[in-house]
Amino acid sequence: MINVSIIGATGYVGVELMRLLHEHPEVEIKDLVSKSSAGQLLIDIYPQFRGSKLNDQKLIALKDFKAEASDLIFTALPHGVSQDIVAELYGKGPKIIDLSGDFRYQDVDIYEEWYGFEHRHPELVKEAVYGLVELNRSKIKNANLVANPGCYVTASLLALLPLINFKKADPYSIIIDAKSGVSGAGRSLKENLLFTETHNSMKAYSPGVHRHGSEIEYILNQYLKGSYTENKIYDSKVTVDSSNLEKEKNRVEVLFTPHLVPIKRGILATIYLDLKEASSAAEILEIYQQAYNQEEFVQVLADKLPEIKNIAGSNFAQIGFKYDQRTNKIIIVSVIDNMLKGAAGQAVQNMNLIFGFAENIGLKSTALFP
Repeated sequence: MINVSIIGATGYVGVELMRLLHEHPEVEIKDLVSKSSAGQLLIDIYPQFRGSKLNDQKLIALKDFKAEASDLIFTALPHGVSQDIVAELYGKGPKIIDLSGDFRYQDVDIYEEWYGFEHRHPELVKEAVYGLVELNRSKIKNANLVANPGCYVTASLLALLPLINFKKADPYSIIIDAKSGVSGAGRSLKENLLFTETHNSMKAYSPGVHRHGSEIEYILNQYLKGSYTENKIYDSKVTVDSSNLEKEKNRVEVLFTPHLVPIKRGILATIYLDLKEASSAAEILEIYQQAYNQEEFVQVLADKLPEIKNIAGSNFAQIGFKYDQRTNKIIIVSVIDNMLKGAAGQAVQNMNLIFGFAENIGLKSTALFP
């Protein structure tokens, strides 16, 4: 049994973490830290926890939090805010899983360019392990600080990684068109996220400049350079040409456009990738099956395309594709729940790895549909 605390407990990610953790057989929730709601009972903010083990849990201020009493701390805080709090906590004993973007880049310059914040703790960036389990499992197991990936990034990387080193693929041709539910924007009040602003509508936002586009690029380039060679995605008999990064350009670039759709949760990413020579659906399917046939939370659909309703409320990702012979392009569709596999669920998956629990403990729920 481990003691776990959450800093930023009353945001959407925080409450999803609580929902998962309070049912986890190996976890005792120790402290829930909230800047805006310190002193209040959790059930007065989130009544769904009435009658549960958290019925009498009171939210506390950060100044009253004793980090040493926890084995693990989740920091579910805004970008730019998290880095100082993680720096204060790091080295006091607990493992830390950070759900902001503050520790996802080993290159501080890229972070500062895309996030617009000075990174005041570059020494900790070098300590952080990127927390996409299917890519970085062995390093996560021994990590003291895990940087949980972005939600759009998780959906996109899971779709792209098996193909990015495919000798017939052009890794410089990636276009990602992604849609997210409104919960991805967080719980703070914003006029453009009001019901009447989003209902019966759909819009693109931040095309070409969204931070998750830079994160996708960064991890893909690190992957192509060999930073994640311990992962079995690299071992496919079909994905062989790791030198193509240097043949054409210095780095892969991704054209990424996110969209807001009027649903509460879920991400659907449609990804376009050119091929340099003809392939077949069977060959592409083999690549995905080799990459993910041992991964419980990544489901490859051989004969259909995935839908958000089939994964919402679960920690599963579903991936399907269509090979278009006429244009010699692969169209990949990847779906996840942005609050679970894209945030809290993936964080719990990382926690399970770190503490030697079965990876699926607390994460076995299927989708909520209908």
